[in-house]
Amino acid sequence: MAIRKASSYTKMHVVPYTRISSVKGKAYIKTVPPQAIVKFSMGSWAIFKEGKLPHTLTLVSAESAQIRHNALEASRQYIDKQLNTDFSGQYFFRVIPFPHHIQRENKMLTGAGSDRMQTGMQLSFGKSVGKAALVKEGSKIFMIAIATEKASQAVREILRRVKPKLPCKTKIIYEFRKPEMVMV
Repeated sequence: MAIRKASSYTKMHVVPYTRISSVKGKAYIKTVPPQAIVKFSMGSWAIFKEGKLPHTLTLVSAESAQIRHNALEASRQYIDKQLNTDFSGQYFFRVIPFPHHIQRENKMLTGAGSDRMQTGMQLSFGKSVGKAALVKEGSKIFMIAIATEKASQAVREILRRVKPKLPCKTKIIYEFRKPEMVMV
């Protein structure tokens, strides 16, 4: 069965649900969905640590939202593929939010006549269907460090193409760090 559309969850103001009990009988959530994001850091960490990548572009959330782990993974794959083809090893890329929040869904019947058959339980707990990262306004989503200013224009275009994959308004922040100012 297909997943629900993202607008069902995106703008909801929720309390982060991360409770997983070690005692299986006491757990409300019996199975935790697997993590969709394969890697959080890509590129050359050694070059970044040495300070040879002074130009940093950061994609920042302009509003509070839930970003599903599959949206983060789709964006990560696109960005990493583009950076690998254009700059091959001369970049550092990091996915910053970690999806902890477990999303739940109350399955309902759909189709002809289902409105007469099923009323459903009020405020039911639901079954786990995925994970999401809860980001606040001003939270960093992706960080890309690159060597030259000309390359930063290409990276800006890559981030601009990723914006529609994310459910919130975003903005790109450019920062130049002097080589001796190394962030660890």
